[in-house]
Amino acid sequence: MDLSNLKPAEASVKTRKRIGRGSGSGLGGTSTRGHKGAKSRSGYSQKIGFEGGQMPLQRRVPKSGFKNINRVEYKAINLETIQALAEAKNLTKVGVEDLVQAGFLAEGQLVKVLAKGSVKSGLQISANAFSKTAEEAITAAGGTIEKI
Repeated sequence: MDLSNLKPAEASVKTRKRIGRGSGSGLGGTSTRGHKGAKSRSGYSQKIGFEGGQMPLQRRVPKSGFKNINRVEYKAINLETIQALAEAKNLTKVGVEDLVQAGFLAEGQLVKVLAKGSVKSGLQISANAFSKTAEEAITAAGGTIEKI
């Protein structure tokens, strides 16, 4: 065996159907498009969602709700998570960069600290937002908060 007698596997290569090349080819005449009508003409395209004259789904289903373009999306991080991270890495300051390095956030995500769990030592926590109970819990434990 050498490169001169290599062939593709049987039935793996098909020849393209050459339509509209005369009646002798067997694919002339109507060129596989049937007889007359819009679908047989060049330039025909069906509307997106067209269902043969039946009322399309996007018109049958009612509109509902709206998308608030001013919504700010925060990633919620609990105090227990921050406390565990601080203990694991011996941190006194916990910021967004620490949470990103630990894998809790993606780069550029906004953080909101929530009050589930507790803070034992006086941690200095910086985040984009804090819940009221989280703020109270941090300051009660002798820590400080910094809103970015």
